[in-house]
Amino acid sequence: MEEVRIGIIGLGGMGGNHANSLIKGQVPRMCLTAVADVRQSRLDWAKENLPADVAAFSDGRELIDSGTCDAVLIATPHYLHPEFVVYALEHGLHAISEKPAGVYTKQVREMNEAAAKSDKVFAIMFNQRTNCVYRKLHEMIESGELGALKRVNWIITDWYRTQSYYDAAGWKATWDGEGGGVLLNQCPHQLDLLQWLCGLPVKVRAFCHEAKWHDIEVEDDVTAYMEFEGGATGVFVTTTGDAPGTNRLELTFEMGKIVCEHEKLILDKLKVNEREFCRTEKNGFAKPEMERIEVETDGKNEQHVGVLKAFAGRILDGTPLVADGQEGIRALMLSNAMFLSSWLDKTVELPIDEEVFLKELDKRRALSKKKEDTGIVFDTTGTY
Repeated sequence: MEEVRIGIIGLGGMGGNHANSLIKGQVPRMCLTAVADVRQSRLDWAKENLPADVAAFSDGRELIDSGTCDAVLIATPHYLHPEFVVYALEHGLHAISEKPAGVYTKQVREMNEAAAKSDKVFAIMFNQRTNCVYRKLHEMIESGELGALKRVNWIITDWYRTQSYYDAAGWKATWDGEGGGVLLNQCPHQLDLLQWLCGLPVKVRAFCHEAKWHDIEVEDDVTAYMEFEGGATGVFVTTTGDAPGTNRLELTFEMGKIVCEHEKLILDKLKVNEREFCRTEKNGFAKPEMERIEVETDGKNEQHVGVLKAFAGRILDGTPLVADGQEGIRALMLSNAMFLSSWLDKTVELPIDEEVFLKELDKRRALSKKKEDTGIVFDTTGTY
């Protein structure tokens, strides 16, 4: 095989963007050969905007069964990600899922079980892992040069959305259609990065405010407190209701503090380990000396294209993925824990009880109201 023939299932904002990237040749050795969507309006869009030799289907399973593809990219509403991934893997196709991998961890566990039985590649579209800032930060943490983690604070509130955003799609911002709000739609990338950089917390206490800023069913304002193995603590704050918003990640280690903001890494590096300084310094008001450094990166930030390049590389050459299917469950475990803590009004331990979570989610799905789909598809370029 010299190139990967890929099909896209789901031609909403993200699916449409992926299609455009592929037909423009931005992903070497990967060729778009088919698309699928249940909406005739999106199939009409495909006919008008994609090459004539790209096959179009009204059902994702038909695409998978058609023989037109070696792999599929799943960009449907969240609840449908697992069933299409599993179907693809069981029918001999490689699969990559848009975030989140699913709505609840039990779903994603089943996806990974299907992948384990298959010889095909299963990947997750965690495109923020391609960002040079986060890659460099991960490298620094893994090297041990920063010492042990003491504290993490992430304020990610630059997800501002108007009411029209939520009104556009019938499935969006409902418990039965989407399965959540800002945690499940906007923040899977940050939750993935948080656990990639810091590991999963062992305890979470969260407050998820539903319909605080918008006329929706699900959460649009969240504050969560976390405790990690080893004693580190953290706070995660997010909303789609703040304008202007903030995206500031602050990590404190034994050897200093590093701040990620405005696409820069600023390290306040201590001359000595803070723990050693605390135990040995005789002046009660003294502080360890520090040096402020703007950390250099390689400047590369390929986002979705980078993930697809790695996906093609894994299929054709066996080279590493940006994030494999096993990674999908970890970020989802964190958002599921935040939901469950808020719903039960108590601290929860990770890993969570998956059956209890699903029971609580199903309660909300049973009361979920149907919305009319307006057919509006927003261009998501530059919104991630």
